[in-house]
Amino acid sequence: MTGLLPVSGAALSADARLLSSIRDVGARRGVDLDYTDDAATAEMLTRHRRTLSAAEHGPLMWLGSLALVAAIVWPFLGHTVPAFEGRPELAFGPAGPLLVVAVTSLVVVRRRWKRELLHPRLAGYREVLGLARAHGVPVTHVPGWLVGRSMSGDRETVPIPAYAEVEPLPAGSGPEPASGEATEATEGVASAAPPAIPAKPASVESYEAMADEGGWHDEAGCLLLFVGIGGVAWAVSEGNALGHLAAVLAVPLAITTWLAGARQGRERQRLREAAVAYVQALSAAQSAGASVPELSPVLRKLLEEEAEKARG
Repeated sequence: MTGLLPVSGAALSADARLLSSIRDVGARRGVDLDYTDDAATAEMLTRHRRTLSAAEHGPLMWLGSLALVAAIVWPFLGHTVPAFEGRPELAFGPAGPLLVVAVTSLVVVRRRWKRELLHPRLAGYREVLGLARAHGVPVTHVPGWLVGRSMSGDRETVPIPAYAEVEPLPAGSGPEPASGEATEATEGVASAAPPAIPAKPASVESYEAMADEGGWHDEAGCLLLFVGIGGVAWAVSEGNALGHLAAVLAVPLAITTWLAGARQGRERQRLREAAVAYVQALSAAQSAGASVPELSPVLRKLLEEEAEKARG
């Protein structure tokens, strides 16, 4: 799953104008990386992702979080400690230094994270993705961490730059050979056909349609069960037969709701596995030189989740 790049080197090299712009990005930022080299780009992204994760979840982040919790809790619990009775400097005073430690630690963590996010290689790669979009090259997906976006929000700290759209090349034109490079194509030798893009199975389309559905069966089943228990309690305490009727109706409905939720969960898991296999097939096609289309929002979210799961 993590092998799927936002855009392949073959797609970036298909337009000589785009390729020239990418070379300019590397030269301007002083980056000694060929963004059209898929292996080198994948290794670079993996390395910087680990560095960003270490900056976000390192010891300093834990220190700042714990100090913040302690600073908030101390004023409410400090005065309840018998040893601090009559000593407000101990009952309330430590909250101030703890808050200073928390804020300082979290600010340092944020600055380190932002500095790594603005690394010339990552900044250059974001420019490459913006240029690819401007030249009509589909960007399969943009990892949330690359633009500083958390999985719980849509705000991007450093979004992909937007450039003016470039007129597409005439049909049949391809990348121009570099200066001084001899053309090895000969008559009678057919050029290799681009790899085929795997067709999206119906199961994947079903997963996209139902990915955000459900999730209410457990809550509804518990509510119906409580209604049944309440009905029995009412019948016993008040001697009213309607309470028993409520239990007779609510408990079977609760069980039916739970069974329906279980069936839907199994079906969603089956479709999710099909979606994972489809994305893996797209990754294989991209590695073979195919230009993979942009993923749907549901599949992009799936890709992010699987990448997080792989990192453990």
